[in-house]
Amino acid sequence: MQSFTKLKLNKDFRRAYGRGKSFVHPAIVTYVVKTKTPGCHIGITTGKKLGCAVKRNRARRIITAAFRECLPDIERQCDIVFVARTRILKFKSTDLYPVIYSHLKEAGVMGEQP
Repeated sequence: MQSFTKLKLNKDFRRAYGRGKSFVHPAIVTYVVKTKTPGCHIGITTGKKLGCAVKRNRARRIITAAFRECLPDIERQCDIVFVARTRILKFKSTDLYPVIYSHLKEAGVMGEQP
């Protein structure tokens, strides 16, 4: 199984915001930047507008679970940043999976669907 690492540095997030392609959905915004470093790196941003820490952590868990479903199909090396919006609290990871899959497919980092 392919694994991923998490982005933690502010410069990595800023590079994704500045140079990356963005894809918008009412529940999530996705930024994708192709890189030369091996592997896939993701970062998740949840603002205080979402609510208390419990709600922000739930949003991160939902995004991570939906992304893990897409991970085996990712073929390219890239940095991906997900920005949670307020509507994500009404979603489950199974509802968010097609959204993330379509964003990554549009970005050109996904292989063909099995």
